Amino acid sequence: MLTMIAAAAENNALGKDNDLVWHLPDDFKRFKKLTTGHFIIMGRKTFESFPKLLPNRTHVIITRQENYAPENCIVVHSLEDALIAAKQDEQPFIIGGGEIYKIALPHADKIELTRVHTKVEADTFFPEINEKNWKKTGEIFHEKDEKHAHAFSYITYLKK
Repeated sequence: MLTMIAAAAENNALGKDNDLVWHLPDDFKRFKKLTTGHFIIMGRKTFESFPKLLPNRTHVIITRQENYAPENCIVVHSLEDALIAAKQDEQPFIIGGGEIYKIALPHADKIELTRVHTKVEADTFFPEINEKNWKKTGEIFHEKDEKHAHAFSYITYLKK
């Protein structure tokens, strides 16, 4: 089961200048809980936005750069190669960025979306979710509070 996991604003904004545009500690905790022990597939820029490797996850990086070789990562040059590299995992995760989400959407079985209830300026966007192809199977609302500047909802979609 290929799962895409993302936090996107109401206008599908993901980030700007290779960084997130909000800080949502509870969403980070959920991301960690869901992805720990799994393969996480991402583009090079997403990988480079991390301060260090995410613990207890196998990093698969998609890049066009031929000699790209960060330590303790699997480097591939296509989504197809990333899926082959992650085939022993029953639930690999696509974790970004925008271009990788776009090419992975037709292959995904599930989307774990944190819908951040705001609109922000961004240069990277999550693809539009076509309700004809996806069924919402769960939604949990999280109120804005002292640790979270925006309200958000965890939404789970399954491919129809």
